[in-house]
Amino acid sequence: MTKFNTLSIVIPVFNELSTLEEILRRVLAVEIPLAKQLVLVDDCSTDGTRDLYDKIKQAHAGVDVIVEMHDKNQGKGAALRTGFAAATGDIVLIQDADLEYDPRDYPRLLQPILEGKADVVYGSRFIGGQAHRVHYFWHMIGNRCLTLLSNMMTNLNLTDMETCYKVFRAEVIKDLRIKCNRFGFEPEITAKVARKRCRVFEVGISYAGRSYEEGKKITWWDGVKAICAILWFRFAK
Repeated sequence: MTKFNTLSIVIPVFNELSTLEEILRRVLAVEIPLAKQLVLVDDCSTDGTRDLYDKIKQAHAGVDVIVEMHDKNQGKGAALRTGFAAATGDIVLIQDADLEYDPRDYPRLLQPILEGKADVVYGSRFIGGQAHRVHYFWHMIGNRCLTLLSNMMTNLNLTDMETCYKVFRAEVIKDLRIKCNRFGFEPEITAKVARKRCRVFEVGISYAGRSYEEGKKITWWDGVKAICAILWFRFAK
């Protein structure tokens, strides 16, 4: 079985002044059998988030913290592309900088890879018995429809393609060329993982979704672009 030593946690950041320090505290509090590397990619925040990074490095001096800065806002996909290039861990995990996703799910997400069963793990908000905040009905319908369309194009049977929590063996994600700059990343990476015939597992996770008043950024227009990305990456490489 392959020996894994380090987990790179790639965190795209855009205007997360109120939550960034707390999510890092939660990430570092989780006990896992791997060293942690934090890869923070600031996508040109304008709310003062950029003033936190020196403080973060000082507060976590014993942790491998990489900070990458974008000179202009490019989108989540672009931030992840930068983060993947900078990550040096054996396993790479995506973590949003808000508080919607709970790092206490890490052991569950990592287990299939650590056991040698999976190359990629998705954390599903729609399976399992974990706690979920009750929120927008139409968001749920939109997510399920996008996942269904993605499954039709990839022949996977995921329940939550749009989830933030995606975990990869490093050699898998390093071998993929990510083109989408914004939320089209989710269907793009799913299509490319399916094309590589990776062993994909899905585990249930908890979810505490934000309202728009609390800072949620995704809109119906991102859903339209996701549909286009699903259809495009069915054939595009």
